[in-house]
Amino acid sequence: MTHMKKNSGFTLIELLVVIGIIAILAGVVIVALNPAKQFAQARNTQRSANVNAILNAVSQRLADNRGTWPVVSGDCAALPAATTTISSTDYNIYKCIVPNYMTSLPVDPSAGTYTDVTDYNTQYEVRSYLGRVTVSAKYAEDIAGLASTTISVSR
Repeated sequence: MTHMKKNSGFTLIELLVVIGIIAILAGVVIVALNPAKQFAQARNTQRSANVNAILNAVSQRLADNRGTWPVVSGDCAALPAATTTISSTDYNIYKCIVPNYMTSLPVDPSAGTYTDVTDYNTQYEVRSYLGRVTVSAKYAEDIAGLASTTISVSR
């Protein structure tokens, strides 16, 4: 009686197919979990929330004062007609909306600075034109390959 030895194992084709499938899956996972894109998207989400919060505070102040923006000498200037950066040097909105309408003034997650109320730069912009107030985040990050990367909300 002779015993035949049966070769067990994988063929070269089977191994190449498995390696190919693993390579495709790894490529898909790396693209789906692109950390730079995920962080940029998170910062843009924060910018959008900040722009909405500032606009809500401005709108609430307008509503409380029957559609007018009270000018308080040295504390609160009129809303600018031209697009102006919200900062302690350009357009200081801090005393107009903090603490009555916001607990603190939000700043851009990657470019804004906030030392104190006399030295801050939110990197957000505000404009009031023809009864509409617009708040924008001019440093939004391009995550979709679009030409415009400004987050802007008007009311």
